[in-house]
Amino acid sequence: MRWYAFLLYPFALIYDLVTRLRNWFFDIGWLKSASSPIKSIVIGNLSVGGTGKTPMVEFLIRMLHKEQKLATLSRGYGRKTRGFLKASPEVSPEEIGDEPFQIYQKFGQNISVFVGEDRLNALNEIATQPNAPELILLDDAYQHRYVNGDLKILLSTFQKPFFSDFLLPMGRLRESRSGAKRADLIIITKCPNQLNDSEKIRFRNEAAHYCKLNTPVLFSSISYGEPIPLGISLLFSPKVILLTGLANDQPLVDYVHEKFELLKVLRYPDHHDYAEVDFDKLAHAFRQLASQNPVVLTTEKDAVKVKSNAPEGFLAEIPIFVLPIEVRFSQDDEQTLALQIQQKVLKKDKI
Repeated sequence: MRWYAFLLYPFALIYDLVTRLRNWFFDIGWLKSASSPIKSIVIGNLSVGGTGKTPMVEFLIRMLHKEQKLATLSRGYGRKTRGFLKASPEVSPEEIGDEPFQIYQKFGQNISVFVGEDRLNALNEIATQPNAPELILLDDAYQHRYVNGDLKILLSTFQKPFFSDFLLPMGRLRESRSGAKRADLIIITKCPNQLNDSEKIRFRNEAAHYCKLNTPVLFSSISYGEPIPLGISLLFSPKVILLTGLANDQPLVDYVHEKFELLKVLRYPDHHDYAEVDFDKLAHAFRQLASQNPVVLTTEKDAVKVKSNAPEGFLAEIPIFVLPIEVRFSQDDEQTLALQIQQKVLKKDKI
């Protein structure tokens, strides 16, 4: 916690009161939750950003798209449009948001990708479309209680688990820790690759204070792939200028520092919309380090904006590579996740 956090305590109390009242109104029915017209899985968190929602959505897509006619729905954070939209070859990140655009680029041949602030209206619209999906992944919808998903997955990072965090503005929680009671499944994300059993037991015991009895707590880690050229095809150099626009880039910085020779880090806020001044700064850093023959390395999410916004010819002049990531589970935890989806979602009509 930041050293001055105690000064923010009164504001956190006010925030807590507002969010508790809102949740209470839903609990007693003054605010209405409706069931999704399509089988649905909610993926979300209690904190603001950085818990790995998009990699988890991608994991679920890989797990489910061969067996189910699948779609994703998010609000499209950071987009410059409003209302309900379906991704197509003509859309840009500015129209649907960088994360939905990333998902569409990777999986658009196999699934449908939608955005809409009003999730319930969007779901009703999707359900009436020809060739409607059988299952929909609701990205970042844990606080969107107007829709009651069939399975609610709560994500929380190993580095900053919800049970040791505090409400805004003292910490990063969007609602109190007790919000975990709505979760059917908790996944601790970004875990070390060699997480021992005693640490898993500790996390499960801590989470149990806030969630429903016998709520499964699973553990996932991040696996990085080989860098892929964004522009012209060049050989990758291990001397790296890292470009990030993430809520928390420290795990990525640590990985790059361990795996490659990290020359410089250019940090931007989460969902940063790269502009001409940013490309000038990147080009300046590249020229300063040109004698070392560096490459620029960035994330899949940032690559969407970089490719879309880069000045003409920029990608041919500066060697930029993308570092792909995937979520990994132990075999037991992956089986538990699959069983929860099977029992709570896919068999819903048979109960």
